[in-house]
Amino acid sequence: MSFFARPHYTSDATQFIDQLKADHPELEQAQRDGRSLLWDKQIDRDFQIKAVQAQVPQQPYVYQTGSDHA
Repeated sequence: MSFFARPHYTSDATQFIDQLKADHPELEQAQRDGRSLLWDKQIDRDFQIKAVQAQVPQQPYVYQTGSDHA
């Protein structure tokens, strides 16, 4: 045994998650399905380039129009 070896420690949160996954094995697939709805998207690069090119530059003070100066 190494001098630097520590006893195995598992936090309460990790124990809870491990037990939850053991009790509900379908939970992990449901998490993957939810992630795919929000994050795993195909990006249309042409549309992204057009959207960036179509942006209008913002003035330093947002609420001031170019025509009315006090």
